[in-house]
Amino acid sequence: MQGTESAAMPVPCDAERIQTACRRAHEGTLSVDGCVPAAVGMVHLFESEAFMVVPDEGAVRELAAGAPDGIPAMLELADCAPISLRERVRSLIWLSGGVHSVPAELERDLAIEIAGDHPDGRLLDIGHGHCLLRLHVDNAVIATSSGASSVDAGTLSSAEPDPFWEYEGQWLSHLDADHQDLVYRLAALFPEHLKRGRVRPLGLDRFGITFRVETPTSDDDVRLPFDRPCAGVGDLSAALHDLVGQE
Repeated sequence: MQGTESAAMPVPCDAERIQTACRRAHEGTLSVDGCVPAAVGMVHLFESEAFMVVPDEGAVRELAAGAPDGIPAMLELADCAPISLRERVRSLIWLSGGVHSVPAELERDLAIEIAGDHPDGRLLDIGHGHCLLRLHVDNAVIATSSGASSVDAGTLSSAEPDPFWEYEGQWLSHLDADHQDLVYRLAALFPEHLKRGRVRPLGLDRFGITFRVETPTSDDDVRLPFDRPCAGVGDLSAALHDLVGQE
């Protein structure tokens, strides 16, 4: 898979991409030496603390409960496109640090607090076969089609998720299913060698929109940047309108 993203093109920084990917993640894997990896249902990344919903049973929870200073662990998760593509994974994230248990008497209150910022139905499972674990993140790595890079905990703490993280999936699905006319018009802006193939919306953020071009032999990504970063839905609508006007 190849991308056309250039160094001069405005894009989210790696720390912002990681924050956004964690908000959108549907599953992950928490690994601790000597234990069977634990399935992670959701991840809420607050500054450099990753709160995870995991099944009650499992050695990782037991080890964390018996280690007040935490145990070394790595959380792996994938950021996937919301529509069906030949290759859906947009990035892979690895968060490493120390995993800690969350006292049972604090779990429900903490889940309610998390839901206020990151609503997710899987938080309702806490106390019903699932629990919360906390990973204090020391380092993060993100791998995309452009390469891999490391982000330290301080940089990660100061980043915010993309403002459209919660709605990106439904917007792209709607664009792909109901607005192929708009997709075709935007595809007219692609470089000439990328105008052949099936064009699908791949990603959307405050800086631009990215498409996947699928041909029988390749998958290529092309990004169309907005003239200025978008802060709200009105800005986004105007930015897409401006792009169409460039064809």
